Amino acid sequence: MAVSGKYGKINIPNIGEDEPVFILRAQDRLAGSAIMMYQALAESHGASVAEGVQKEIDLFREWKGQKKLPD
Repeated sequence: MAVSGKYGKINIPNIGEDEPVFILRAQDRLAGSAIMMYQALAESHGASVAEGVQKEIDLFREWKGQKKLPD
C-alpha cells in the first residue's frame, strides 16, 4: 500500500503503507519529459536505475491513448 496525494491509498507491492508516491501517467503530456529528466539525474549520480528508465520512456512515447496536460 502506498499513498498518493491525488489518488489516495494504492496497493503497490513492496511499498510501505504510509510511504508517499508520485504517479506519472502516459496520458500526461509532461510525463515523458519528466522521466527523461529523472533518467539524466540518475545517470549523473551513477544510479543503476538509469539504464532501465529508457524502457519506461519508450512505453510512454508509444502509448496511443489521448494525451492532455495534467489537471
